[in-house]
Amino acid sequence: MAFYNEFPEYVPVAQKKRNAEKAVEKLRKNNPAVAPVVITGRTITNTWWGKAWSQNLESYSDYVNRIARGRSYVRHGAVLDLQITPGKVTALVQGSTSKPYKIEITIDPLSPKTWDTLVKECAGKIDSLQELMTGQFPKGLSELFTVKGKGLFPAPKEIKLTCNCPDSAKMCKHVAAALYGVGARFDEDSALFFVLRGVKLEELISVSLMQKSQSMLTKSSSKGRGRRVMVDADLADVFGIEMGAVEAVDADKKGKKDK
Repeated sequence: MAFYNEFPEYVPVAQKKRNAEKAVEKLRKNNPAVAPVVITGRTITNTWWGKAWSQNLESYSDYVNRIARGRSYVRHGAVLDLQITPGKVTALVQGSTSKPYKIEITIDPLSPKTWDTLVKECAGKIDSLQELMTGQFPKGLSELFTVKGKGLFPAPKEIKLTCNCPDSAKMCKHVAAALYGVGARFDEDSALFFVLRGVKLEELISVSLMQKSQSMLTKSSSKGRGRRVMVDADLADVFGIEMGAVEAVDADKKGKKDK
């Protein structure tokens, strides 16, 4: 990198994005599964899940002074690859050197006690799988999901950050960019949030489904099996899941309690 008066050479935003695109193409030659974070609009996140993820991180004093450093990086396409698996995020972020830095973010799984409480609180309050995924649920649930220490989102003490760059800070700009990239990825697929937290989305839906369907099933029982099948089909259409999957989750929970 060229320097003038000890300051790095200015690189236009458009050039940074082109450089990032070339870097992604190079990575894909060896790994077709590379998944860069691409920001196309004026904001990094747009959906409820993406925004809630970023707002949660920004709300902690441990992060607020550092995480902002990653915004320009993620906007300029520096997050060349980002993968989300249960409890872990791995990323490649382009810095000032030719070789991207490797980031690993590990997140403690949501405690069974917290998850069970949330599932019970959601009973009968979620109208459909689609509404849950798009964040179109009652304000009360929004507050329940985001409350510190008791909600779905992790606190700094539950997050471990590593990057192989020379910066000795706990949160370098490459890690910060990856964290914002996670929020952007939730915009694309909010189900990944539940994957990251290590909990079953179907379980959350099943409780609301069973609560809302109780009256329908009770009425249908007196009209024979044919009517029950029709009701099951209607419920599956509304919630976007099969009744068999709901019953399996319910049976799994019962089995755990019996042990």
